[in-house]
Amino acid sequence: MSTTAVEVDQTEADKPHLFRWAVIIGAGVLATTLSQPAVLRLPFQNLLKNDLHVSRQVMAAFFAITPFAWNIKPLFGIISDSTPLFGTRRRHYLLIGSACAAALWLIIGFVPRNYFAILIATTAMSSMLVVGSTIAGALMVEGGQRYGASGRLSSARYMVQNFCVLVGGPLGGFLAAKAFGLTAITGAAISFSVFPIAFFMLKEPHTSQKNSESIRKAKEQFFTLMKSGTLWAGAGMLFLVYFAPGFSTPLYYYQTDTLKFSPQFIGNLAFISGGVGLLGAALYATMCRKLSLRAMMYIAIFINALFTLTYLFYSSPTRAMFIEAQSGFVGTLAELAMMDMAVRATPKGCEGMGFSLMMSVRNTGIGVSDILGSRLIEHYHFTFFNLVWLNAGTTALVLIAIPFLPKILMDRSDSSHA
Repeated sequence: MSTTAVEVDQTEADKPHLFRWAVIIGAGVLATTLSQPAVLRLPFQNLLKNDLHVSRQVMAAFFAITPFAWNIKPLFGIISDSTPLFGTRRRHYLLIGSACAAALWLIIGFVPRNYFAILIATTAMSSMLVVGSTIAGALMVEGGQRYGASGRLSSARYMVQNFCVLVGGPLGGFLAAKAFGLTAITGAAISFSVFPIAFFMLKEPHTSQKNSESIRKAKEQFFTLMKSGTLWAGAGMLFLVYFAPGFSTPLYYYQTDTLKFSPQFIGNLAFISGGVGLLGAALYATMCRKLSLRAMMYIAIFINALFTLTYLFYSSPTRAMFIEAQSGFVGTLAELAMMDMAVRATPKGCEGMGFSLMMSVRNTGIGVSDILGSRLIEHYHFTFFNLVWLNAGTTALVLIAIPFLPKILMDRSDSSHA
């Protein structure tokens, strides 16, 4: 039998195993993405605003604090890699994380309607989602390496994540119009959905040996990252972009108090924004092969700052749909330029931990930005439209920093080699 025939036979033999692997990963990504409070955002916003009557700044703080565990995601990975749970490194972490997230979702629905009680329960639940998300990512790496399918599994994961974002808007709008208990039950069902799939399909040989090599490598990676100039340049740029005063929470108050939009319509706006954002992703995939990252960043940040000013005309349902559509498009271009830079700025050999650190800067910046914008309205008498001007202006100022970014990161296209 020829070598080619052997390879074909092996590929055919791997298909059932790869399919099973993809199902488990897809279920894990769906369960830990669609059930996030950041995705099912509207029911929480409705609860905090209409039932607890919190201020804009307090609401923004809620959405900055509850996802904190996502900033220390590498720690969960190190623990899973090095310390077996009931004899397995993946299976029982995923099962217990799923069950605990579901239980905590139900607790969120039944705790006293008190801000701090809901904050604590939601933060704990988000931590369990991080456990499941970490395991789904680890399985993707293992499956991709085992079956030579890293690209296919990565694409499948991206599609599931985008599906969750698209569905999350309308679903959140529907749930926001109902009693919050239904949101808790829905979140519990989604987060638990991976449990039966993992229980029956994820087979893993038992081991009781602690993997000290993972901890040693983590220490080495940490010291490498501390000495990386490109990493700090990239992190600094992310800081400048994402810490600009934001208006996510102020926009929600403006939509509900001034424009009287229903929760369902606000959810549908998120669907429109996410759907058009996919077109922005397709355009970026084409342009990044022809233009250098520096050129892409100039274009993306400039048009993002410019089109932010369209929120000055946010005054009717029709205009809102148009503005949210263009925001999804240009926002995706800017976001992908930042992610492209973050990937390039991460030192080789430190991919997981380095990129996680960069994403921690991004995630923290988004939360703090929203708090800052809300504080300007609450305490310094800014209007929503003042905040739009400020956000556009501070975003445009980032253009000044682009020439100072290292050439090794910026002056090549995606198709060229360093």
